[in-house]
Amino acid sequence: MDIAFQFSALLALGIGAQWLAWYLKQPSVLFLLFTGIIIGPVLGWFQPDKVMGDLLFPCISLGVAIILFEGALTLQFHEISQHGRVVQNLVTFGTLITIAVLSLATYWLFKLDIRVAILFGALVCVTGPTVIAPMLRSVRPRTKIANILRWEGIIIDPIGAIAVVLVYEYIVSNGHENSLLLFSKIVLVAVICGGLGAVILANAIKRYWLPEYMRNVVTFAFVLILFSISNYLESQSGLLTVTILGLTLANWPQFPRQSILAFNESLTLLFIPTLFIILAARMDLAALLGLGWHGLLLLMIAMFVARPLAVWFSSIHSGLTVQEKLMISWIGPRGIVAASIASLFAMRLEHQHLAGTELLAPLVFLIIIGTVLIQGLGAKTIAIILKVREPANNGVLIVGSNDVALMLANTLKQLNIDVLVADYHYIQIARARMQGLRTYFGNPVSENAQTQLDLIGIGHLFAVSRDKELNTLCELQFRHEFGEQNIYRIRFAEEQHLTARAQKQHQFVSRQLFEKEVTFGRLENMLNKQARIKITNITAAYNYQQYCQDHPQAIPLFLQDKNNTLYIISSEFQPASAIGKRLIALDY
Repeated sequence: MDIAFQFSALLALGIGAQWLAWYLKQPSVLFLLFTGIIIGPVLGWFQPDKVMGDLLFPCISLGVAIILFEGALTLQFHEISQHGRVVQNLVTFGTLITIAVLSLATYWLFKLDIRVAILFGALVCVTGPTVIAPMLRSVRPRTKIANILRWEGIIIDPIGAIAVVLVYEYIVSNGHENSLLLFSKIVLVAVICGGLGAVILANAIKRYWLPEYMRNVVTFAFVLILFSISNYLESQSGLLTVTILGLTLANWPQFPRQSILAFNESLTLLFIPTLFIILAARMDLAALLGLGWHGLLLLMIAMFVARPLAVWFSSIHSGLTVQEKLMISWIGPRGIVAASIASLFAMRLEHQHLAGTELLAPLVFLIIIGTVLIQGLGAKTIAIILKVREPANNGVLIVGSNDVALMLANTLKQLNIDVLVADYHYIQIARARMQGLRTYFGNPVSENAQTQLDLIGIGHLFAVSRDKELNTLCELQFRHEFGEQNIYRIRFAEEQHLTARAQKQHQFVSRQLFEKEVTFGRLENMLNKQARIKITNITAAYNYQQYCQDHPQAIPLFLQDKNNTLYIISSEFQPASAIGKRLIALDY
C-alpha cells in the first residue's frame, strides 16, 4: 500500500477520533488508542516498524520532544501555590506517594528491575487536563472538587514529565562506569543548553529580532534543533534540554508564551493524535493480555490504594468532607503524555537489558485504558452516591463586561448562580474583577480559551457584548458545548429585522435574551436612570400577568425555584410556569 496514502489516512483517523471525542464529550485518548490497536495488531493494516523503518525512532523522539516542551511551557512556579494547599500538596507530596506505591507494587508483582519500576511509577503519576476536563463536564461535581481536579491536572502534567525524564536519564547513565559522573554530565549539558537556548530565544522575540509572523515557526524549529544539538553533545540529554527550555521560558518575565502555546496547540491537534495512533499500532496485544491478573491487581492498586493515599495525605486539615475526598480519589485518569513517553523510553531502553523493559508500554497502556474506562463510566454514579454532584450545569458564561453584562452577572451572583464573565477589554474586565466576579480576560473563542476557560458548572451562554460579531462567534463556538436551547443573545434595536430574515432562511438563531421588546439599549437606558433589581414571589393569587400590570416599566429577567434552579425569561416564556417561583426583574 502506498506510504503517502497510509500517512494521509493516519492523519484523517486522528482528526476523526478527536472529533468523535469532542462530539461525545469524552476524553480523546481512548478513541485514539482503539483506532491504533484496530488498524495495527488487529487488522494488520498499518505496521509502523515496517513502514517507517529507521525513521520511526527519530520521528517519535522529535514528537515527544515537542510534547515535553509544550508541557513545560505551561508550568509557572507561582501557579503551584496559587490554587490552594490541596492542589499544592497533590502535585508535590501526592506525586511522590503515587510514584512510591506504584513502583513498589510493580516491582513486587512483575519482578521488574527497580529502576524500570520507578520509571513506570513516574510515568503513571500524571493525570492531565485533556482527560480530566471532559470527565468533569460530564460528572458535574461540586465546584470545590472540580477546581482541585482541574488544576491538579494542569499543573501535574509538566511536573510529572520532568520527573519521568530525570528518572530516565539516571537509568541511561547507571549502566556505565562512573554512572554518577555521566548523569551529572547529562544534567549539566541539558541545563546549559536549555538555559542558553531560553536566553537566545527570549531575547530574539522580546527584542523584535524576529518578525511577529515568524515567532511561532522559529520557536518550533528552534526546539527541534536544540534537541538534536544537545543529543550530539551528550547522548540522551535532548529531552531534558527541551524540558528545561520550556520551563525557563514559562517563567521568563513578560515572555509571550500564550502565542507560542496557541501555535503548538494547533500543531498538536495534527501531530500528537497521529503519533499516538502510530504508538498504539505498535502495541503487542499478546503482551497486554498476558499481564493477566497481575495487571488487574496493579490497576486496582493504582485506583484504590495509590490515588486515595495521595489524596488523603494531601488534604489533611483542608476542610474537605469525606465524600469530597472520596470523589477526588475516584477521578485520576491517565492520558496521552504518559503513553507517548512510555513507548519512546521502552524503545530506547531495549538495549539496556533491564528486567521488565518490554512490559513498560503494555503496563502504561493498561493503566490508561483501565482508569479512563472504569473511572469515566463510574464517576457519575459515584458522584450521585456520595451526593457531591450538582443537579445541573446551572452556571452562566457572560460574554461582555459592559454595564448591562455586569448588572446581569452581579444579579446572578446574588442568586447563588455560578457566573463567569469573559471579555478582551482589559479596563472593563478589571472592573468586573474588582466587583468580585469570576473573569476570563481574552477572546472567548480563541485557542487559549479552549484550555484556560473554566466551564465546569457552566451550562448557559449570555452573549451581551457590544461587539456583535463576537456574540455571533461565541454562539457558534459554544453551541455544541451547551446545546442550542441554552444559548441566549441580547438583541440590539437594529438587529430585529435581521433575526426575522435569518429565521426565514432557516439559519441558526439563538434564543433572544428576555422578552421580544427588550433590547440592549433599553436595558442600558434603565440602568442610567438608576433602575435596580427587585425580587417578587409569584403565586396563584398574584400571578405573572398581574405583576406586569402593576409594574409596566419593569423588565422581567429570571425566575428561580426553591431548588435554586434558574429559568431565563425569553420570547418562548410561558407565564403559567412562573407560579411558585421568585421573579427577578429590573425596575425603578
